[in-house]
Amino acid sequence: MNYLIFGLGNPGTEYNGTRHNIGARVLGEFGPKNKNRKLKLLPPTTLMNRSGEAAGKLVKSKAAAEKLIVIHDDLDLPFGRFKISFGRGSGGHRGVESIIKKLKTEKFIRLRIGIAPTTPSGKIKKPSGEEKIVKFILGKFTPKEEAGLKKLMPQILEALEMLTIHGLAPAMNKFN
Repeated sequence: MNYLIFGLGNPGTEYNGTRHNIGARVLGEFGPKNKNRKLKLLPPTTLMNRSGEAAGKLVKSKAAAEKLIVIHDDLDLPFGRFKISFGRGSGGHRGVESIIKKLKTEKFIRLRIGIAPTTPSGKIKKPSGEEKIVKFILGKFTPKEEAGLKKLMPQILEALEMLTIHGLAPAMNKFN
């Protein structure tokens, strides 16, 4: 299967290690381990909110969009969780919104990586208000979060590999 994998983030070293750049980070870790040479990997080339411009240059049809995998942060999922989805709305993620608008379809694969803080009982505790949300998503992972990511990353990479080799349904069945 031929897939285009787009790791969302902002270009530039000042964004390295930020929550909003987790898609680019996963892509960077997946690239060297990738066994499927038919894949095309697309790191961030535009600012997050203009991700559709980059995707639109490579995805020219609705059929091609269905072979697009977008990896991105998700403030609606708790930190330490990830989910594979297909054909969903943007959930307020402006990078995903930009892609949907440019491709004129929601029918693409998303690997959503949770970044939301949680209470000790595990309930999501999202920042409220635009300014606090922006500060949070553009903030760097804490040392504790980095340790959690180190444990989670092998599962994310395994899910991505399974997705690109075996397809959407088997990957969703195993990892969702």
